[in-house]
Amino acid sequence: MTTRTIGCDTAAGLSRAVRRIARDHALDPGVRGRLVLSVAAVAEPAVRAAVHTSLSWTFQCDDDGRSGLLTLALGLDAPEALPSAETAAGLPLPADAVTGREVVWRLPAAPAPDAARAEAEQDPAADAALVQEELRAVVARTDALAAEHRRLKDELAETNSGVLALYVQLDERDERLRKAHGQTLRELEDALRPAPLEVDGLELAVHYAPAGTDAPTGGDLYDWFVLPDGTVHITVVDALGHGVTSTRSALNVTHAVRTLALEGHHLQSIVARTDEILLPFDRSVMATVLLARLDPVTGELRVANGSHPPALLTRGDGTARYLEARGRGIGFPMPGSDRLLTEKMAPGDLLLLYTDGLTESRRDPVEGEKRLIEAAYEHLHAPIEEIPGAIADDMHTVILHADDTLALAVRVRS
Repeated sequence: MTTRTIGCDTAAGLSRAVRRIARDHALDPGVRGRLVLSVAAVAEPAVRAAVHTSLSWTFQCDDDGRSGLLTLALGLDAPEALPSAETAAGLPLPADAVTGREVVWRLPAAPAPDAARAEAEQDPAADAALVQEELRAVVARTDALAAEHRRLKDELAETNSGVLALYVQLDERDERLRKAHGQTLRELEDALRPAPLEVDGLELAVHYAPAGTDAPTGGDLYDWFVLPDGTVHITVVDALGHGVTSTRSALNVTHAVRTLALEGHHLQSIVARTDEILLPFDRSVMATVLLARLDPVTGELRVANGSHPPALLTRGDGTARYLEARGRGIGFPMPGSDRLLTEKMAPGDLLLLYTDGLTESRRDPVEGEKRLIEAAYEHLHAPIEEIPGAIADDMHTVILHADDTLALAVRVRS
């Protein structure tokens, strides 16, 4: 292994020397061009400042004798002219090291034939040929990169087209699933409703809307049926929570109430008896309950309550009041209705039973109850099938707190 050193005080001379050394050691023309540019970039400030520069190179041959490692060092007599490590790493061909007075590149190479070196040193025209070769390598590399860019662009366009088609397919599938899901939810909601009730002398209608579109119902349920004595029994339940779990709780309550009512239990006792029946089976049930019993012949109305919002009675003359029958709901301490409230309904009177989602959409139940009276009076004489939904629309012009909503209207025929 022999180290050779030459002095180079001009940029052109330095570039020629680097180019010939790289050529003699069979460096790739593209790598050679980068090496020439890198050495020139480091040396140019020193040459302008008249700092002496030197170029030394060493070739260490591998065992096979056909390859090895070329170490090229650019020496600068002024250490302050040396580039920083960051600058050396950012050269066209990054330097491998910056030592006390040298910038070093280490490159895989081949041994340099002495004859070829001597010929190059004696042939100034060889430099032009080497530059042309380097330019051709650069152009070839640029063309290859451009071709690769076009290929990747085409692949990306094809991929984007495929992804777009996939998105369309997924969107169509999701739309089908949404429709099927919606149909299933509507069918489930209809299955949870009691059969429509036709009673001489009375008009009945109901409106229900879940808190969200992902569940067909929540804990707000109702039940209505005619007892053997001809009176109409109505149950409105609001079980704690949302979704299917609360629906199960509400169904348990309505079924228990219906059984007790058909067995002839006194209306005021049914809330407490329902709690007794359900407690051994489901200790997690918590629900408010409103029970109404109406005689369509006499207009006699009886109301029992277990922690539920009070029923609203709007008279045909436009006056209205809430029927406050206090009590505690299912799962509450000391459940049951404290008293049985009795009223007399006349032709044209409207009874509205509802859950708190109707009046508490703005988180202020007092303000909600005031607006509910106004809405009931506004729609008092509308067709009965329109009244619950119209009142719900009026109450939900602003919703700050979404909740399941149930509104059930009963009007005595005029």
